[in-house]
Amino acid sequence: MLPWAGSDGKPCYLVEDGNGTGYLSRVADTIESVQLGMAGELLDHAADMLADRKATSAQLHFLAARMAEALRDVHRIAESRGARLHVPAYGDAYGDADDSSLRSAAESPALGS
Repeated sequence: MLPWAGSDGKPCYLVEDGNGTGYLSRVADTIESVQLGMAGELLDHAADMLADRKATSAQLHFLAARMAEALRDVHRIAESRGARLHVPAYGDAYGDADDSSLRSAAESPALGS
């Protein structure tokens, strides 16, 4: 999956020979790198702005809109990279066939309470 969407908002996919060294693959990798870097910078800016009690609602609205854009980009990158990972045929990464153990851990009281 490429790090941008088509005009209809649907993902764009790259069909390649599998080595990932073609021109369009390199362009996509560069764009992903820029998008991830910008998302990191935006997080830093968000932390500063949220700590500033003088930030206006218009500024916070603008920040939220940019964060939504960055999250959409990062989500697309994560989906693309996740689709390229090998998924074991036997359950999840913890060896469980389902997520019941994760659910029960999440539902249990916090340690030390």
